Amino acid sequence: MTSAGIYIHIPFCAIKCMYCDFYSIADRENSIPKFIEAITQEIEHCEIDVSKWTFDTIFIGGGTPSLLEANSIELLLSRLHDKYDLANIKEITIEANPGEAPKDRLKAFKEMGINRISIGVQSFQPNLLKFLTRIHDQSQIFETFDNARNAGFENINCDLIYSIPGQTWAEWSEDLNTIKTMNPEHISAYTLTAEKGTELFSMVSQNTITMPNKRQESNWFLETHEFLSNNGYAAYEVSNFSKPGYECIHNLHYWNIEPYLAFGPSAHGYDGQSRWNNARSLDLYIDKILKGESAISMEEKVSLTNRLNEKIGFGIRMTKGIDVKDIPNKYQNLFKRNIKDLKQKYPSCIDTKGTSIFLTAKGMLFADEIIPDMLL
Repeated sequence: MTSAGIYIHIPFCAIKCMYCDFYSIADRENSIPKFIEAITQEIEHCEIDVSKWTFDTIFIGGGTPSLLEANSIELLLSRLHDKYDLANIKEITIEANPGEAPKDRLKAFKEMGINRISIGVQSFQPNLLKFLTRIHDQSQIFETFDNARNAGFENINCDLIYSIPGQTWAEWSEDLNTIKTMNPEHISAYTLTAEKGTELFSMVSQNTITMPNKRQESNWFLETHEFLSNNGYAAYEVSNFSKPGYECIHNLHYWNIEPYLAFGPSAHGYDGQSRWNNARSLDLYIDKILKGESAISMEEKVSLTNRLNEKIGFGIRMTKGIDVKDIPNKYQNLFKRNIKDLKQKYPSCIDTKGTSIFLTAKGMLFADEIIPDMLL
């Protein structure tokens, strides 16, 4: 049996943040009932063969899933229970934004079996929250976190963003110390990137704002890793840190190239052979599903070489790295040659232990440059 996950995409947001490239839409709360009708139908009519899979995670992402009433989330979980064997589920995550997850709703989420919550903190600094077009303030971060704890959540992730234009090291250091004091089980710390199609990308393209230079980003990256490591949060992936035993099992499905189902507009799935994604449009998604049609807008079979390259590309971003034994014999020489060349090109960035190859902390900095040259 293969470990597998289920991803549900809830696209609704109170506001579309200027840096976000996930599919999300604001001011469409009136479409929630039709969306729930469509996604429950998508679950019921899914024909993917999962007979050799063991589901152990569900991830409800977005968007801002915590905007939905508890009974809507409960209905989705109920439909999944009706359709699949969920007896082996270890982790059910829901994403929430500060100020957009009322206390009673968090309590209801916990009571229906959701046992992990991911809070979009991003920053504690008023000026940076404003720049990022976040609509919460610092007090709402603490309130939502405390409400989650009081609701019984013992596995909380906090998302943070750094390397923001205008951000000082003193501000970022203060954020790190604040999050350490709050003591969540997991921290995701991402450098801000200007993704194509976002408002941030347009601003950078038009020279309205300037992103921090590479040297600053590199220094902050290394110091962030050192700070979190020294405070009990081991890096297990380039941007993800956890206390022992609190790694996100669902994300590990993605990074270990394990299968997962996906429901909702723009949701991406993988069955071990093919990858697919649903239409990146709420209206088109609802229309297709309610007509009894498939909402899939793209599907491609993954070749053996591409599958290996995904395993290498995602695997090397994790601190455990890649086991050379997982590379088929006919590719071994090419892979070893690539590694040899990269060690010369990027000194002190790649290390080995037994049959494992992994990036050092310095190597993590250059992961995006190293990975393309490592592929087969």
